[in-house]
Amino acid sequence: MQSSFKAIMNESVLVVDDNEPVRTVVAEMLRHLDFRVQTVGSGPAALVELGKNTYTFVLTDIKMPEMDGLQLIRRVRKDYPDVCSIAMTGYSEEYKYMDVLAAGTTDFINKPINAGELEAKFKRAIAERDLRIELERLSITDSLTGLYNYRHFHNRIREEMIRSERQKTRLGMILIDLDGFKGYNDTYGHLAGDELLRKVANVINSMIREGVDSGYRYGGDEFAILLIDADNDTVQTIGDRVEKGIIKECGLTASIGHAGFSPGMSVDAIVGTADEELYKNKKKRH
Repeated sequence: MQSSFKAIMNESVLVVDDNEPVRTVVAEMLRHLDFRVQTVGSGPAALVELGKNTYTFVLTDIKMPEMDGLQLIRRVRKDYPDVCSIAMTGYSEEYKYMDVLAAGTTDFINKPINAGELEAKFKRAIAERDLRIELERLSITDSLTGLYNYRHFHNRIREEMIRSERQKTRLGMILIDLDGFKGYNDTYGHLAGDELLRKVANVINSMIREGVDSGYRYGGDEFAILLIDADNDTVQTIGDRVEKGIIKECGLTASIGHAGFSPGMSVDAIVGTADEELYKNKKKRH
C-alpha cells in the first residue's frame, strides 16, 4: 500500500473484531500508516483494554457476540469521551446508518476493508477531531494573552469547588489588578499596553504549576489564578511571587487579593473575598 499519509506518533488504535483474520489484516494496514495498534476479540475485552491503556481511536466491528459494536461505541462515548470510534460493518438490515451515527461513532467503513478507504477515513477523522479541539481551545482562551478567558474561569471554578468539597482538598484563588495601567496606556499607547498584558500573562504562567493550576485574564487589566490543593500559605507565597515578577518584568505594581475555598461557599463569596482584599491593598497604595 503506497501512501503519503503517516499518522502522528501519538495516535493509537484499538481494533475490535471477533474474527481474528480480519483484525490481523486491519491492524497491519494501520501499522503501515504508523499507528500504534492493539487488537482484541470482543467488546468486553475492549473495555478492559481501554481501562488499562490510552487510545485515541477504537475501530470496531458492529456484529459481535456478547456485546455488539453499537453497545461498545455507546460505552466508549460515555466512559472515554476523548476517544473517537469508527465502526466496521457489512450491509445488514439489523444496523441502520442512522443507528450507527446515533450511537456516537465518528465514521464507519464497509467490509471488506479497503486500504485506501481506511486511510481516508482516519485522515478525515483526525482532521475533524483536531479542528474541534482547536475551536474548543479558542472558545476558552483570551486571544491577546493566551490565558484562559473570563467565561472559562467561572466554569472552571465551579468544577474545582465541587471537586474540592467532594475530595476534601484545598482550593485557592488570587485576583490581580495592575496599578496605573490606564496611565501607562495613555503614555505609551495601546500596542505597548497590549504587550504589557502579555508580559503579565507570562509572569503568571511562570509562577504556577503547568497542568495543575491555571491563569485567567479576568477582564481589562485584571487577572485571576486558581491554585489546586494549595493552603493559605502557598496561595500567599504565589501571590507575592507574582507581584514581584510583575514589578520586575513590567515595571508596574499590582494589587493582589487572595481567598481560600471553604465548604458551602458560593462562587460569588470566594471571588468577593479576594476582591475585597485586593481593594484594601489598592487603597493602601493611594
